[in-house]
Order: sequence, then C-alpha cells, then structure tokens
Amino acid sequence: MTTPIKAVRRMPLWAKVLSAVVLVFALLLAGLRLAVLPGLGDIFGEETKDRSGPALLESIQDMSRYEAASGNFQIVVDLEKDTKYLPDAIKGTRVLYVGAGTVDAYVDLGKIAKNDVTVNKERTSATLRLPHAALGKPALDPERSYAVSKQRGLFDRITDLFSDNPNDEQAVQKLAARHIGDAAKESELTARAEQNTTSMLKGLLGSLGFTDVKVTYGI
Repeated sequence: MTTPIKAVRRMPLWAKVLSAVVLVFALLLAGLRLAVLPGLGDIFGEETKDRSGPALLESIQDMSRYEAASGNFQIVVDLEKDTKYLPDAIKGTRVLYVGAGTVDAYVDLGKIAKNDVTVNKERTSATLRLPHAALGKPALDPERSYAVSKQRGLFDRITDLFSDNPNDEQAVQKLAARHIGDAAKESELTARAEQNTTSMLKGLLGSLGFTDVKVTYGI
C-alpha cells in the first residue's frame, strides 16, 4: 500500500523578500549588540588597507595664471527630496550639509600681447594692460565639510542596504559647490585679485629700476 504524497506549498515571492529583509536587520542588530559587549568588539572590528596603485602622470600644462587672491566660503545646504502621494517616513530624504571651500581669483598673464606693454626709451616708465581677473572653480575642503543630519524614509533605508554607496553625498556636494561659486561672483574677490596683481607688478618692475608703472585692465 503506497503512502499518499503530500503537496508541498511553496513560499510566495513577497514572503521570501520580506524574510530576507528581516534576516538582514536581525544580523545587523545582533552585530551591534555583540560589538558593545566587553571582549567581543574585535569580532566586528574593521581594518582599513590602502591597496591603491601608484599615481600616473597623464599630462603637464604650463601655467600662465597669477593666483592673486583666494576666498574662503561656507554654506549650509538643506536638500530635501519628496515623493508624491507618499509620506516622508516611507519615501523621502533630507540632508543638512555644511560645505566649506575656497575659490581662487587669477589674472591670465598669458593673454598679454606685445602691444599691451609699452616702455619708454629710458626704461623708467612702463604701462601694462592686462585681462580682468577671473574666478577658478570652487574646491570643497573635505576636512571642513560634513553632513549634520540625514533623514531617510523606510524604503530609502532598505534600498541603501543593497546600494554600492549608501552614503553618496555627490548631489549635495555639487549643490554646495554651486552656491559657493555664486557667492564668489557676488564678492569683491576679482577686484582684490586685480589690486594684488597691480601691487606685485609695481614691486617687480620697481626692483628693476622703473619709477613710473601704470597697470590697467580690460583686454
């Protein structure tokens, strides 16, 4: 007499996904609890190894810019992303980020042509016409830039667990750099750069015997 074979019920796909998520959270919670116990902190300790290869020189460019001034800026970025028809607790992010960086102002001396420089026969008087000062690209300082707070919805937190870079701050860093660049344009950084360039040229030519040096801008 044969024994009837009982039908095996397969677990639905949504149940498998839910079980996997619960298991991941349970492992993370267990790891945090064990890490705080005396003598067990080394089990989950992290070790950083730098396996980077040597830096390769790709190109060399001759610089004709005179870096005449540099401005330090700081901006507090409040970036929020919402999803329609879903509360922030489910789907949405908000990052409060302090961005600190510098913007350099320079005068491109490479644009000076022969007719932009006039010298008298006695070589005691010189007139120079230079291009107006320009601003370089904003450079964020990683030592002084940091995230104050990060708020993420439940769905975003679960997604971050399977993301290659859950702490990606590229968007907020670009926004901070853009605000710093805008602030530099509204500042007197280029005017200061032209003043410093004029002082530098007058001092340099004065040491060469020129007693009358005039510097104008507007090539």
